[in-house]
Amino acid sequence: MVGLSTLVSRGDHRALAKAITVVEGGGEACRRLIHEIYPRTGRAFTVGVTGPTGTGKSTLVDKMIEEYRKRAQRVGVLAIDPSSAFTGGALLGDRIRMMDHSLEKGVFIRSMASRGDIGGLARAARNTVRVLDAAGMDIIIIETVGAGQAEVEVASAVDAVVVVLMPQLGDEVQAFKAGFGEIGDVFVVNKADLVNPSKTMYNIASGLKEKDGWRPPVLKTVALKGTGVPAVVDSLERFRKHLDDKDLREKRAQGRIEQELIEAAFSDFHRETVDRLKTRKEWTGIVNQVVKRQLDPETAASKLVKTISKLGD
Repeated sequence: MVGLSTLVSRGDHRALAKAITVVEGGGEACRRLIHEIYPRTGRAFTVGVTGPTGTGKSTLVDKMIEEYRKRAQRVGVLAIDPSSAFTGGALLGDRIRMMDHSLEKGVFIRSMASRGDIGGLARAARNTVRVLDAAGMDIIIIETVGAGQAEVEVASAVDAVVVVLMPQLGDEVQAFKAGFGEIGDVFVVNKADLVNPSKTMYNIASGLKEKDGWRPPVLKTVALKGTGVPAVVDSLERFRKHLDDKDLREKRAQGRIEQELIEAAFSDFHRETVDRLKTRKEWTGIVNQVVKRQLDPETAASKLVKTISKLGD
């Protein structure tokens, strides 16, 4: 019987869906899968598309898929929903239009629920990207929802970040407060047909700084009509070449891997430690003492640290 990892490497859509479900579940099954596919990763160019809600990110991603397919690129998309997988309220219409592409052999789209768990989400998102990479996708897009810290963290796990804003709605101010000014590699002012985008584009451009020899471009689009989307893809290709020419891609990847390993190790340590701790008699005793006001929480925490240090004995 052909294994799941082998079917993933063949780009089998059913195997991809099953593998991503395994990744979302985490644990030993996820570890085994990633162990098997990891040597076949590292070829795809990954793009995060983020920005405030309502700026048309899903429509832009939909048109970016079309543009990349015209260029004979295989595209994987991970769409992060704020609550439950593929029932995202006002997002539903845009997401369904995007899902039409998933009928194509060279496109795979998956929606993933955030459930408010950024640590688990970021880990699942990174491993989903690896699954799509191992399946032979040339371009992998992560679309995030909203403009909070969670979105910044997920988007920072990619090679390039596209920040999507709207003209003259004050989005640029909120975006820079949320940290998008620092992580954005390409800025897009979408819905440019509604209001003259010049002021917004100027405000964004004046707040940007060159980093590693790259000054982020500020582009305008009308994603619903596909206007300006080829220029966005062109800018991403120039940025990709810039990373390769300056040997920055591996350097950036090293920083991301360092952060990922720390987060993953602490997450595993926390889960395993809590599970083991709750089987110890000291746990029940300390909790009861705090409940009865016989011990304060700070002192109790200090005692637990000593108990944790003995778990390896």
